[in-house]
Formats: sequence, C-alpha cells, structure tokens
Amino acid sequence: MRRVVITGIGAISPLGSTWREVELRLRSKRNAVVSLDEWKSYRGLNTSLAVPVADFAVPEHYTRKRTRSMGRVALLAVRAAELALEQAGLLDDEVLRSGGAGVSFGSATGSVPALTEFALMRTQKTTKGVNATSYLRMMSHTAAVNIGLFFGLTGRVIPTSSACTAGSQGIGYAFEAIRYGYQDIMIAGGAEELCPTEAAVFDTLSATSTLNDAPARTPRPFDRDRDGLVLGEGGCAFVLEERGRAKARGARILGEVAGYGTNSDGTHVTRPNSETMQRCIELALEDATIDAGAIGYVNAHGTATESGDIAESQATSRALGRSMPVSSLKSYIGHTLGAAGALEAWMSIEMMNADWYAPTINLENVDPRCGELDYLVGDGRELVCDYVMSNNFAFGGINTSLIFRRP
Repeated sequence: MRRVVITGIGAISPLGSTWREVELRLRSKRNAVVSLDEWKSYRGLNTSLAVPVADFAVPEHYTRKRTRSMGRVALLAVRAAELALEQAGLLDDEVLRSGGAGVSFGSATGSVPALTEFALMRTQKTTKGVNATSYLRMMSHTAAVNIGLFFGLTGRVIPTSSACTAGSQGIGYAFEAIRYGYQDIMIAGGAEELCPTEAAVFDTLSATSTLNDAPARTPRPFDRDRDGLVLGEGGCAFVLEERGRAKARGARILGEVAGYGTNSDGTHVTRPNSETMQRCIELALEDATIDAGAIGYVNAHGTATESGDIAESQATSRALGRSMPVSSLKSYIGHTLGAAGALEAWMSIEMMNADWYAPTINLENVDPRCGELDYLVGDGRELVCDYVMSNNFAFGGINTSLIFRRP
C-alpha cells in the first residue's frame, strides 16, 4: 500500500486563514462567537449565537461566469482549495487535468438561499426566482463539483454530504483513493455556510446554546454546565499526494495521513452510540498499525451537547486510556458542520508541528458523567508526539477517526 502525505492546506475559518492568525487566537483563549441581530428576528428560534467568517471576500479573479454555479459554501470550498494548491505548488500543474488528480469533499448541505428559490416555488406556485443555476448551488455535492470544474480536475469526484463528518470523510476517502492506487493527488476536505435554518435543526432538539447575552462563555464542551452547541462556518482543503511523487518533485511535506476509520451506529438517527464510536477509533488504530499508546493528543468532536460529550468521551477513554490529552476546538470556532472535520484536522496537524496543543476554553467543571481523560485547560499543553487523532461523529450515526503522523 502506498503512503499518503499532505503537501498543501488552505483554510478559511472564523479565527483566520493562516496558522499564525489562528494560533494567536487559540493562545489568547478567545473564541469567535457572536450574537447575530438578524437571527433574533426569527420567531421561535431560541439561539442567536453563531461563529461567522466575517472577512471572507470573493477574489477579483473569480469572474461571474466562473462563480454563477456557486453559492457561499462552494465559494468557501473553491477558495480553500486554491490556497491549498498554491501552497502545494500545484496550482497550474498539468497533473490536475491528467486524470490522476481528483476531489473528495463535502458539506452538510448545499447553499440554502438556492434551496429557498425552490421552496418559494412550492409555497407560491410559481417558478419565478428559479433559474438555471438554482440546483447547481443547492445540490449536496456543489462543493466537490465546483472544485473539480474550477481547477479542471478529470479524476474521481467523491462527494461526502454526511453532516458533521463530511470534511473528515472527505479526507479519509481521498486517503484511500491514493493509498490503493486509484489516484495520485486528491483535493480533500469540507465547507459550510452559516444559515439560521441549520441552527433551527438543532434548536428543535434543544441542542443549541442560548447564552445569547454572553457569547464568550459558550460553547462549553465536556462541562457540567454546558447548554448546547453554537454553529459556525468555514472551509478547509487538503492536498493529499502519494509520498514518492511528492518527494520526487521536492514538495514540502506538512504531515502524513497514517490511518482512517469509519463506521455507523445502526441504532438511532440522532442519539450517539458510544460502543460504535469506540470501535471507529480502534479501526483507525488498526489501519495505522499502531497501538493506542502512540497517540499523543486527540482533537475531540466535543460539540457541547450532553449526549454527544458523554458518549464520545467514554468511547475515547475506553479506546485510548484515561490519561489521553484531549481538547475541543469547537469551543473557539463552534460547530462548522461539513467543515468541522477538515478545519479541526488542519489545526491538529499545526499544533503537532508546533508541539503545543490548545485547551478547551469555558471548560471549568468536567461533567462527572464524561469519560476519564486528560482534558486540556488553562494555557494548553506543550507536548512532543509523532501521532495525533481527530474524531468526528455525525447525525445518522456516522463516525470517523483520522490519524496524522508528524512529517
């Protein structure tokens, strides 16, 4: 089996688009949660909290012709992919059009404003507002398809519209495509655009934070006083490449994908299953052919929901041991849904290369029902390790675990 390395990462996050920007924010222990006045106008929506990307602008060279099939989620995805290809030194490389390069990318949904155009057709009995690009912006595979079109990719297109695991499955399936010789290069990851309709999904389940007057105090993953999640947005793309090819062209290697595990609960559409979560973690360890002791840090899914925090932490403790260092980056950027697996994997790799791991902010009293782990708090932790793990768990009972190796 072939080894798969990371030669480029591009990101657009609420904390910034470069690791320097993000690291400064993580070390300052300040999240990016805000209360949106616009959301307060929706009757019945209990939360107004969100974590937007405030400064995203469409680059000038993105012409109207090239962007007419893109909503915000696709624009975030394409721009992140462009930044990743640029870092990898492949932006104008003919390999992208050779059939040897593909895309594995996801989002929880397409662009909701486009979906609204069809919804109005149903409620108002008119096609006014529906146009030739409405479906292209709305479709669940809009991010993957638009990346492929924008960069002329002729290899595999693997859409991963799997809610909170869309980004991590994107990376995992890209890893497998290269590992088993189907592709040499893959653009992989996930993106999501912020929308009150997505907040309403969790609101109806009483799963959103309603600390609307204290955004800096929430979310609170693993804390006994948590009151729910906060939604965010962003995009993150990895360039994955067969190791021999990357070394031959002198590419800078940022890290290596060492293992991937994914499975499903098969029990309930929204209630997590700790046993299958544990098995997913074990599958990743088996895939990487390492034991639990090799993992130096776990980036938890850590949504700040009661059932999720408890099930995940217990699974992690059983699979990896009670002394495993763990933190949740959602305490800074909220739950970015389809982007979460990719953004959190990126930050985990950067922390591994910096030998410093961010704490979970707002974690003051660990819920005694959570599994026993080494929850990072305070100023974080300086650690030197060769492997880190990033876990994500989604509605539908979809579980993912990624293991990354130091370059």
